[in-house]
Amino acid sequence: MSSVPERADIDEAYKWDLQSIYADDEEWETAYEAVSERIEELTAYEGRVADDAATLLELLELREEIFRDLQQVTTYARLRSAEDTRNQEYQAMSAKASSLGSEASSAVSYLEPELQSLTEAEVESFIDAEPALAEYEHYLDDVLRMKEHTRSAEVEEVLADLSEVTDAPSEIYSMLTNADMSYGVVDDPDGEEVEITQANFTKLQKNPDRAFRERVHETFYDEWASVRNTVGTSLEKAVREHATSAEIRGYDSARQAALDGSNVPVEVYDTLVDSVDDNLDVLHRHAGLKAEALGVDRLESHDLYMSLTGDQGPDVEYEQAREWVIEAVAPLGEAYQERMAEGLDSRWVDVYENRGKRSGAFSSGTYDTQPFILMNYQDDIASMFTLAHELGHSMHSELAGDAQPWHDASYEIFVAEIASTVNETLLTHHLLDTVEDDELRTHVLDEYLERFRSTLFRQTMFAAFEQRIHERVEAGEALTPDAFDEIYADLKGDYYAPAELTGGIEREWERIPHFYYNFYVYQYATGISAAAAIVERVLKEGEDAAADYREMLAAGGSDYPLDVVELAGIDMASPDPIESAVGIYDDYLDEVAALLDLE
Repeated sequence: MSSVPERADIDEAYKWDLQSIYADDEEWETAYEAVSERIEELTAYEGRVADDAATLLELLELREEIFRDLQQVTTYARLRSAEDTRNQEYQAMSAKASSLGSEASSAVSYLEPELQSLTEAEVESFIDAEPALAEYEHYLDDVLRMKEHTRSAEVEEVLADLSEVTDAPSEIYSMLTNADMSYGVVDDPDGEEVEITQANFTKLQKNPDRAFRERVHETFYDEWASVRNTVGTSLEKAVREHATSAEIRGYDSARQAALDGSNVPVEVYDTLVDSVDDNLDVLHRHAGLKAEALGVDRLESHDLYMSLTGDQGPDVEYEQAREWVIEAVAPLGEAYQERMAEGLDSRWVDVYENRGKRSGAFSSGTYDTQPFILMNYQDDIASMFTLAHELGHSMHSELAGDAQPWHDASYEIFVAEIASTVNETLLTHHLLDTVEDDELRTHVLDEYLERFRSTLFRQTMFAAFEQRIHERVEAGEALTPDAFDEIYADLKGDYYAPAELTGGIEREWERIPHFYYNFYVYQYATGISAAAAIVERVLKEGEDAAADYREMLAAGGSDYPLDVVELAGIDMASPDPIESAVGIYDDYLDEVAALLDLE
C-alpha cells in the first residue's frame, strides 16, 4: 500500500529550519512570557493618543516592539502545528499564541478610535511637530479613511476580545479536515492500495485510467458526504459572522466590508466576475479539447483535471524543480535570482507530505525571520509550479522587508497573488523556450493551461459562489448543506457546460478552505491577470519593466493595492488585464491544439 510517511522519517534537509526563530520550545516559552508581560504597557496610553505628537510616536514605536515579538511567537507556534496537526502539544501552543494575539489586540484596540478623533489637518500638524511620524503617513491615512466604520473604543475592545470566537468555524473546519478526516483507500490500476489524501487527490485525478479516476473521485466525495452537516454548519456560521461584522461596522454587505479593508472598490470584483462570465466560451473550448483528447463524448467530473495529453506526464523531482525555478526568474534580475537560490539552500522549504501535515501550500514568516514555505511535494509538474508560486510570495516578503519599515512591509493579498503568479508564468516561458523534451514541453503547456483554468476561471467561480452565499444570508434566507449544493452545482454547470456533473461534485464546496477567508479567492483571479500582463512587459521591454516590477514588490504595503500594482504599469480597475489574460489562455489553447492535432 502506498502510504504517507511520518515526519520523523523525512530527511532534515527537506524540512524548514524553525530553529532559526527559536532554538527549541523552551526558548519559545520564554519569548511568549516576555511578550505577555509587556502587553500591559500598551494600556498606559489609552485616552492619550491624541494628546500630542510625541505621545503618539511613543505608542506607535512601543506597539511595533511588542507586535514584532508577538509575530515571532505566533508564527513559530503555527508552523509547528502545521507540521503535524495531530500533535496536541503544538496545537495547544498555537491556540495559546492566538489567545496572546487577541489579548494584545484588545490592549491597543483604543488606538484607531482615538486617532480618528483627529482631523486630517491635526494629523498633519502632528507630523510637522514630530517628523518621525512621517514614516507612518500611509498608516495614518488608512486609519482616518476607516473612520466611518470604526466603533467606540469599548466596542472595538469587545470585537478584539471576540476574535478567538469568531475564528472558530475556520479553526474547527481545519482540524476536522486535516487531523480527523480520512479520505478513503482505493485499488490502483495495478491492484495496489492507495490512500487518498487532500494532498494527492488532484494528482490521482490525473491518472490515465478513467475507471480509477472515477473510483478516487467517488470515494473522496463520499467521505465529504459523511461530514456535510458539520461542514455546512461551520461554513454557514462563518458566513453569518462575516455578515454580522459588516453590519456592526456600518457596511451594506460583507463583500463591501472585506474589500474596503484593503481599499479595493467592489467594482473591481464585479468587473472580474462579469468579464470572466462573458468569456466562458473559451473555458468551454478547453473542456471540448479535453473530451476530444480523451476520446470521450462528454467529460465527467473525474475527467476535469486530466491532461490534454491523456497521461500524468513525467516525474519532476524536487532537485530538478529547484533548478528550473531558479533559472526561470533570470528576467527579474541577477540579485533577485541569487537571493531566491540562497533561500532554497537555507531551508526555506518544508518539502514533503507527512502524516498529519497541513494540506496545500503556503509561504509564511515575519519581518524578522526568513520565509518559511510549506509544501506537500508530489514529484510532478504541478508541484514544481506550486514551488515557483510560493517562492514568489517569499521573495515579495524579502524585498518589501528590505525596503519598508515594519508597519509598511506587510502587503495586501491583492498584490501578493500577483507576485506568486509572475513566477509561475516565467517558469512556463522558460521551460517552453529551453527544454527540448517534447513530452515535457507539452505537459508544461498543459499545466499552465490548467493553472489558467483553475486560477482565472475556477477562482472566479468560487468568488461568484462566495457572493451568492453571503447574499442569501444577508437577505435573511437559510443556508443549509442542500442550499450550498444547489448554488454550487448551478455555477459549476454554467462554467463547465460541456461536462456532466457526476460523482458528488456538487459537494466540492466542502473541500475549499478559502471560503472561510471572507472574500479572498477573487484575488487569485485578478492576480493571474495582472501577472500575465507584467510578464509580457518584462519579456518585451527587459530591465526597465523588471525594475518597475521589483519596485512594486518593494513597495509592500506602503500604499493602497491598486496604486502599488500601477507601479508595474498595470491598471486593475480596468477590464483590460482580464480580457488580455483570457486572450493569452486562448492563444495557448491554439498552440496545444496544434501540437496534439486536436480540433
